[in-house]
Amino acid sequence: MDYTGFLPCVHVITVQINAIIREIIKRSLHLMLTPGNFVDFQNTRLHYATAGSGPVPLLVFHGFGQDHQAFESWALSLEKEYRLFVFDLYFHGHSIWPGYGPLEKSAWKLIIGKFLEQEKISLFEVAGFSLGGKFALATLEIFPEKIIKIVLLAPDGIKTSLWYSLATYPIAIRNLFKSMILLPGRFYTMVKFLRSIGLVNKGMMRFAESQMDTEEKRKRVYDVWVCFRHLHFDIHYLVTILNQFQIPLLLIIGKYDKVIPVKNMDHLLKGLHQKKFEIIESGHNDLVEKAMKFLL
Repeated sequence: MDYTGFLPCVHVITVQINAIIREIIKRSLHLMLTPGNFVDFQNTRLHYATAGSGPVPLLVFHGFGQDHQAFESWALSLEKEYRLFVFDLYFHGHSIWPGYGPLEKSAWKLIIGKFLEQEKISLFEVAGFSLGGKFALATLEIFPEKIIKIVLLAPDGIKTSLWYSLATYPIAIRNLFKSMILLPGRFYTMVKFLRSIGLVNKGMMRFAESQMDTEEKRKRVYDVWVCFRHLHFDIHYLVTILNQFQIPLLLIIGKYDKVIPVKNMDHLLKGLHQKKFEIIESGHNDLVEKAMKFLL
């Protein structure tokens, strides 16, 4: 009997079964991270999800345009090693920043201090991806005596970018910058010019375009850049802290990452006593999942 006529049907059924399996896995991952936890500070709310029953608390901060769900795969794979606390950055997920003034390190100290008291945590590890690297570094700077280890995945905050420089200029320049953010035609004209003179690479341009294709996204870009503009760091001081408190650093960069390239990390790595530096087969957006195995 000729079964060739059934092959397309078998293929369709196989695709549907695989889709169902992926959806089941996705739903099970959602169950791993339990949302609905908050740190209230003045008029702000910092949301975080929890997972795992391991002995070591791990505070995790996601990248721009994400929320706590970006680390669902970590919740499943690291549940026996860690107690995960995955935060939504302000202007992301369920966290709320009302819009008055920038986030200061002094306020972050009070916010994380309240969280640690709330969860009865004395020692912990901290991890940050991309923009979340700034929050991991701020936490390191403020609470070095409480940190067991720090994990940085293509972290922002090591090398000051052109974009943050623009956002920290005087108010007249920031208003011009805001007009370029909220009126995308001006922004794209500027980006194309910077690309033409070599200040912005093709990968960074694509990343910027993906985060600027709606009015809501463009507003978040502006809010994040302005609100977080005081989260900058003296890298030499951070190296001193890491060495003084003997805190190991795990730094992971994607080989094909055009947003946070490998060369940006040189300044941090020099002079560190305890460090592990991994360059893996990854771009920027898929780094979180591919980096997970290095924590096991």
